[in-house]
Amino acid sequence: MISVIIPVHNGGPLFERCLTALQQTLYEHWECIVVEDGSTDNSVELAYAHGARLVTGLSRRLGPAQARNIGAQVARGEILFFVDADVLVQPGTVGHVAATMQANPGLAACFGSYDDQPFDTNFLSQYRNLLHHYVHQRGKIDASTFWSGCGAIRRDVFLAIGGFNEHLYERPSIEDIELGYRLQAAGHRVQLEKLLQVKHMKRWTPRQMFITDVRDRALPWTKLILQGGGAPNDLNLNFSQRLSTAVAFIGLFSLGLALLTSWAWLSVLLAMLLLVWLNWPFYQFLLDKRGLRFLLMALPWHWFYFIYSGATFLVGVLLYRLGRVEQIMVDRIRPLATPPPINKPRTTVD
Repeated sequence: MISVIIPVHNGGPLFERCLTALQQTLYEHWECIVVEDGSTDNSVELAYAHGARLVTGLSRRLGPAQARNIGAQVARGEILFFVDADVLVQPGTVGHVAATMQANPGLAACFGSYDDQPFDTNFLSQYRNLLHHYVHQRGKIDASTFWSGCGAIRRDVFLAIGGFNEHLYERPSIEDIELGYRLQAAGHRVQLEKLLQVKHMKRWTPRQMFITDVRDRALPWTKLILQGGGAPNDLNLNFSQRLSTAVAFIGLFSLGLALLTSWAWLSVLLAMLLLVWLNWPFYQFLLDKRGLRFLLMALPWHWFYFIYSGATFLVGVLLYRLGRVEQIMVDRIRPLATPPPINKPRTTVD
């Protein structure tokens, strides 16, 4: 039995597409639980119209971490499958999760990736989702993290470990990464299932990208690393990515020196060539998928990503040294309660 859990806040048309895609699921033993997280649009009506078990009535927005925890507490399934409200599953996605978990009894959790055909056609959305797809497809199968956009975990493990850290992450952030760190620390096995792919529908803008990467990902991830979580040599924290960040800073520094001496342009050129060499497999992937023009447009965005992510890490380290970083509240995480399943199609949580 698979419980698909979707937290939603003002999901709109994308949420409706998400639910419509789920209705095409071929696997028989599953349920859909929607936790409506303080929406002001018609998300409640959409969930109810598509036959989901609905948790609603929240007086304010609690954030996806707590919303998913609430969904897990009313779930009937042995496997919790978390899906974002802006994601399209395939008819075989839920069955794929069931087969993966059933074939690997010692596996605590698994997660997939976005596919290589993003929904939105604007350049930044295409680039962001292709980057996500590439990084996950090249990641280690035995993962050291977790991803809640398309991730499954055994319900008993999830409840015992305390679920997502709802005390620390009250807005969309790295609550799934932090959960993955705790799973690994507890000796549980998490698998990156590369054939488990879904389509992302979000439309990215430069402002959204910068805020998400800096405020909601890089800064809290830096805190997690500094407070004992560690930085695994995998996904977007692998050695080549760290080296690329250092090279990007050298190139930026050399660009500033170029205003004073023409010799610095040589250093700028060398930094650019080194970045291309370090990341050539990804650039070759973009070239094959979208052509030369797309690749040339992607290069400055990719290098800019290295610069602002690296700068955020340095700021995080400085704040940590100054004692301005709050402690990760692991001591407040307790096993989640397991109330008996509720058979009503609509559940209200005060």
